[in-house]
Amino acid sequence: MERRVLILAPFGRDADVIAEVLTKDSRECVRCSDTRALTAELGSGAGTALITEEALAGNEAPVLFGWLENQPAWSDFPIILLAGNRVGRRSAHSLQVLERLGNVVVLERPLNSETLRRAVASSLRARNRQYDSRQHLDVSRRHLAERIRAQAALVQLNDSLESRIAERTHELASANDRLMKEIHERAKVQAVLVQSQKMEALGQLTGGIAHDFNNLLNVIMVNAELIARISVDERVRTMAATAKRATERGAKLTGQLLTFSRTSNFDLKAVDVVALLQGMRDIITVSLGSSIQFATHFDAEELWTEADANQLELAILNLAINARDAMPGGGKLAVRVGQRVAPDSTLADGAYVVAEFSDTGTGIPADVISRVFDPFFTTKPIGKGTGLGLSQVYGITRQAGGTARIESEEGRGTTVQLWLPIRERAVSESETVSAVEQKVEGIKRILVVEDDNEVRGMLVDSLKMLGYVVTEAPDGRTGLGRLAGDHPDLLMVDFAMPGMNGIDVIAAARKVRDDLPVILATGYADADISRLAVWRCSILRKPFQLDELARTVRLSLIG
Repeated sequence: MERRVLILAPFGRDADVIAEVLTKDSRECVRCSDTRALTAELGSGAGTALITEEALAGNEAPVLFGWLENQPAWSDFPIILLAGNRVGRRSAHSLQVLERLGNVVVLERPLNSETLRRAVASSLRARNRQYDSRQHLDVSRRHLAERIRAQAALVQLNDSLESRIAERTHELASANDRLMKEIHERAKVQAVLVQSQKMEALGQLTGGIAHDFNNLLNVIMVNAELIARISVDERVRTMAATAKRATERGAKLTGQLLTFSRTSNFDLKAVDVVALLQGMRDIITVSLGSSIQFATHFDAEELWTEADANQLELAILNLAINARDAMPGGGKLAVRVGQRVAPDSTLADGAYVVAEFSDTGTGIPADVISRVFDPFFTTKPIGKGTGLGLSQVYGITRQAGGTARIESEEGRGTTVQLWLPIRERAVSESETVSAVEQKVEGIKRILVVEDDNEVRGMLVDSLKMLGYVVTEAPDGRTGLGRLAGDHPDLLMVDFAMPGMNGIDVIAAARKVRDDLPVILATGYADADISRLAVWRCSILRKPFQLDELARTVRLSLIG
């Protein structure tokens, strides 16, 4: 244990690459997820630690500094700090960090493996010399302790029986207090775990319900469009348009509910933060309740960043719910979105979109505000919160290249800021496809594979109305069996089907018709579609409108 090499490199593949290099020298490497984990491993014994400089930028670095400052007299733990390639001088804060690390060697990245190996070998030799000194000091202390114990034994013989009983009683009371404290802490952790499992189960249930609801909305939405197109009665057309608008609102709310059930990796894309917040107004208002006023202010009509839109929605909804819980008697949540430059060295230079959420709630005590972004930390009673909301917010902004900040005063409200790197306006998908979209020539045949009878019927009717020859199948195996006889120009398949899901069907179809265009229709938010780009497959998210269906089919047949 005392010869281990601890690695703290939480971003990218740095930890894996370092461990791979050092393992070749038969080094025992332990990867640590954060500063707290590193400090815990130090308590179990180690020879040296490799730390990337950015890993010390968070709020947990004082835990490591505290351990280093409280080392035994024989110990001067060696640290190798992997710094970024700096153009200018180090900041005062950076120099202070180096000072507090103590016995530290700074290596600037990028560095070659030989430099890394030699630095580790040198640190381990220094640590071994410390262990030798400790061994000599233990021996010396043992002799001294033996003499002290002998003297103490003589003194103890003279102690009164009453004093010995009182001392033992005090020891037992202290041990009992420690045991009760451990039991209480364990009960708190168990309660948080149970609540977290409940939230996970709720997310899975929400995902399943939302998927089925998307199918129902799609049937209503497209049939309302079909009625509006074929009816000559203006009153009927108006009612159909009203039904269509209602399904569009339902689809929007369902999409936001699906945010809770998503488990896929981050999908960083261009996001207009202004449009995203405007689109979330309904669900935020519902979440806050009637006793809380909700107001927004945008410094510009569009403010673009690079983020996972679904995860960003989840972060915003978490902040809204936290604000609601902090204002049980009502109040106001104000959201302001603007553009600012990086205020200090904790963020890379450049412009940022800053979304600021300010409530008039109870605020956060000063002695705990530094811990609010820690996983499982919560000021709410057991059963009222998991302690994961703000840590999710922080993680989402960090993975998008920004950060989250919080200011609060007990009794005077809280302000949370989301800092996200600004980017150029993205060209919309409709603008992109309009440049290549053209009329499909000739009569085309489409094979629809969908297990839901009503959805399949809606698709078949819609495609026929658009002028296509359509055949259908209720499941994947039947659809694959019809490929040879139907000779389709396009395969349209649902993702969630019993037996074979949509991706399985596409993989099998490619073995028969490698050049066959495919559209995958899905109402699931976290469907694994990462391989589909290679298969020349288009994605159609449910619920979709008739124009969206028509465009996707045309583009698939063209491409």
